[in-house]
Amino acid sequence: MPFWDNARFACIVLVVLGHAIQRLIYDSDIAYAMYLAFYAFHMPAFAIISGYFSKSDPPSRRQMVRLMTDVLLPYLVFEGLWWLTKLLVEGRADPNLTEPSWTLWFLLALGIFRLVLPYLALLRWPLLWSVLISVGVGYLPNVDSTFSLSRTLGFLPFFVLGWWLREHDVVERFGLLRHRPWWLYAAAVALFAVDGWLAWSGIAVWRDIELRYWFFYDDAYTDLLSHPVWWGGAMRLLTLVIGLILSAAFFVLVPRRRTPLSRLGQYTMYVYLLHSFVLYPFRESGVLRDLEPTWLWLPTVCVLSVAVTVLLATRPVRWLTGPLVEPRARWLFRDPSLLPGRRNDPTGSRRPKAPSR
Repeated sequence: MPFWDNARFACIVLVVLGHAIQRLIYDSDIAYAMYLAFYAFHMPAFAIISGYFSKSDPPSRRQMVRLMTDVLLPYLVFEGLWWLTKLLVEGRADPNLTEPSWTLWFLLALGIFRLVLPYLALLRWPLLWSVLISVGVGYLPNVDSTFSLSRTLGFLPFFVLGWWLREHDVVERFGLLRHRPWWLYAAAVALFAVDGWLAWSGIAVWRDIELRYWFFYDDAYTDLLSHPVWWGGAMRLLTLVIGLILSAAFFVLVPRRRTPLSRLGQYTMYVYLLHSFVLYPFRESGVLRDLEPTWLWLPTVCVLSVAVTVLLATRPVRWLTGPLVEPRARWLFRDPSLLPGRRNDPTGSRRPKAPSR
């Protein structure tokens, strides 16, 4: 379905854009408002897509091998590359596999999502349990970024929701990919208009309370609020609701037909793992600070972010970096025949086709 490829491509563009403008938000209220507007939903949408293409059956031997080749091995490879990069550029390295470097947290999250899903699927109301886990983990300061566990459990409801939609065939039964009335598009545009207006109109407050950290789903409530409060869970629940509503609006606006960029949506993991190395020099050198005028530099960074996304998904880049992003490691397995014949992006980009929509 071109729809899912288009959705993945749009999500990965927002990921690159978010990391690209991160240094601009300290000096520009417009950049900060823009950052908040899509950070509220872009990773929730990514998690929903990943869940939609995941299975809750007990893993077979082949699926266990795939988990290692799609998630664990790329994580080890790119952690090693980050250690080397920091050693060469910063003159220091702190090898620690329990603390994912920058964007690598999502790889671990995908692995943990897949491991816990078969257990959640055995329960009644798995969606409700995932929400309770997400809200409850914020009350536990000892659950932190080690193995990206706090963030993984925070985003868990979105992944489970994606699986639930596929499990109950909601997309097919309601014809969500066949026909969309005009008012649905209008409602989605209106939601994003409200999203942008709220992000801009309350920018002073959002800076003061450091709202962006709530959308990371990473910190305990005591860290976000400076003191223990019972209503921290209500704030987490609110961010979940906002993420759900805006993700729904996002999916409404995603084109259903094939576009020139649809095929690039099948290679989101290349972009996800490689773009941080492209942005690293700009992030660390400080060249993105104090850029004026904003009306010139913010659109420029946006255009360059799309260009970087397209470039990293192209065939030459995939050919060059394929052994790193999709390591085969036949030597590692006792039975190499279990290795998948066709590689799979762990976000679900190249999973077996979904039922006809």
